[in-house]
Amino acid sequence: LCTALILPAFLLVTGPATLLAWSLALGTVGAINIPVSSALLLDLAPADRRQSVLALNYAAMSVAYTLGVVPAGYIAQQGYGLLAATCAAGYVLVALLYLLALRGALPLEKSAGESSMVRDTLSAFLDRRFALFAAIAFVFPLSMGMLVTVSPLYGADVGLGEGYIGLVLGANSVLVAVLALPVATRIEAKGPFRWLGAAAAIVAVALACYAVVPGAAVAFLVGTMVYSFGEVVFSSAVPATVARLAPQGRRGAYQGSWALVASLSLGSALVLSGLISKAIGWQGAWLAAAVLTLAAAAALWALRPRFP
Repeated sequence: LCTALILPAFLLVTGPATLLAWSLALGTVGAINIPVSSALLLDLAPADRRQSVLALNYAAMSVAYTLGVVPAGYIAQQGYGLLAATCAAGYVLVALLYLLALRGALPLEKSAGESSMVRDTLSAFLDRRFALFAAIAFVFPLSMGMLVTVSPLYGADVGLGEGYIGLVLGANSVLVAVLALPVATRIEAKGPFRWLGAAAAIVAVALACYAVVPGAAVAFLVGTMVYSFGEVVFSSAVPATVARLAPQGRRGAYQGSWALVASLSLGSALVLSGLISKAIGWQGAWLAAAVLTLAAAAALWALRPRFP
């Protein structure tokens, strides 16, 4: 409901200061959704089907992101006031779905002893296994930032049209949506952590493709498509791994702590790539990200015995 009130306030944006204020307010209420929805899905799903449930949810979101652009653009052409009203109505509908569909007792874990947000969050980072995992797996949201925010800028700089960039990124969403559930179902029995090293290696190859494949258009297409196969694995395996690392009654806190790491990592992609590209060019930025991800892949593979 807070999002339904804050999101339409983009109509009040008149400059950088009001844009920052609106973004902070929207980010504050929106950030709640990521760890809470993940923890709730994990609580509702049987223990042996968690990764499949997360994959199905991720596939649905990928389809929604792809399909949502078309009506949003059309409505915006009719008027931004209408777009604001439509956005608000959408989030009111979400609130009603939570209220009506999730009635009755939920199989939520009970926390032993007193609980506080600060203590629960700190407990996640004081957990050596979680801290080690977060220190390596940050490459996944970093790579997502490279794909979502950096690759369009890269494409524009090398002369690719906006339509082509959008088509390729849309194809990524469709490919992930199609493969997410079948792949998660097949790899779930071995545990979510087992395949993260392979996923990181695929992502490293994808990032390198942007730099080494001849032809900007072909490099953009090949890199994005290869990336999709790594995304299919880590999109559901990472939150499932975090859930396994969380002790009894701390799943929400651990998902929230990982959401903090992921947000910082994803948000830093544009800053880091910008600094590197200014110093040594776009090719150097993509190769640097690929080398970092490949090192994480080796670490994830070597540390498999230390994780459940």
